[in-house]
Amino acid sequence: MGGSVLVGLDGTASSVAAVRWGAEEAAARGLPLHLLHSWASQPRDVPAGQQADTKQQYGAAALGLAETTAQELRPGLEVTTEEVPEHAVEALLDRGRRATMTVLGSRGHGAIAGFLLGSVSLHVLGRAAFPVVTVREEEPAAVWSRPEIVVGVQNTGGCHDPEPDDEAVLDFAFTAADAHGACLRVVRASPDDAAEPPAGERKVLVEALRPWRTRFPAVDVIAEAGAGRVVPVLLGACSRAGLLVIGRRLERSPLPLGPVVLAVLHHARCPVAVIPRS
Repeated sequence: MGGSVLVGLDGTASSVAAVRWGAEEAAARGLPLHLLHSWASQPRDVPAGQQADTKQQYGAAALGLAETTAQELRPGLEVTTEEVPEHAVEALLDRGRRATMTVLGSRGHGAIAGFLLGSVSLHVLGRAAFPVVTVREEEPAAVWSRPEIVVGVQNTGGCHDPEPDDEAVLDFAFTAADAHGACLRVVRASPDDAAEPPAGERKVLVEALRPWRTRFPAVDVIAEAGAGRVVPVLLGACSRAGLLVIGRRLERSPLPLGPVVLAVLHHARCPVAVIPRS
């Protein structure tokens, strides 16, 4: 399964959207698609008190439908399936370490508690040391008709290159843009919620991105020094994008994801890729 696009699914509409997005991503990158279902972590609307064999039948049916959906969407795509007895979080964390990325569904806009808190997605995002993409259950078919990817890089006070921690974030974003033939908008917010970006901030960012432009010559890059608070800047930049890429620090406590990541996950209208920073 090494290098695959891993999709965790529970058979709900949100996981179907994740399967469709994952199939498109796997096809664009020339990777296999691996679909995983845990019959120990099925949706609440599955009748309680089921016998194990009934739960496994539900899982097998969900996987079969997802496999058919992926292959109809992208004929010729290599698709494998796996049904596991362990909890979904542990299974996804284990398989995710060997995958290129893990894709999970989310159930759309609502209270933050209803959106992710206590869910498989939140626990995986909070513990994963690998890229995780969340996809809303709204139909994602038109996502890649939006020819732009947005990536947020860390604020460095307007006087330095993007931090080394952004290496993995930029690598994911440039690779995705290259695979999809998409324009990449690199956004860095101003320090201290400034009304205007510091003088020369965009020029510094352009220079910092020069090695990436050389490495990915086919990617059209827009460098944007935004003004204001980080979350509104990122959300404004990705309002018409097909994907938003952001980073997160590992080993945060007590909120593993941090307020910026949680806010972006809650409000962004496009899929969000969360990339761990070293």
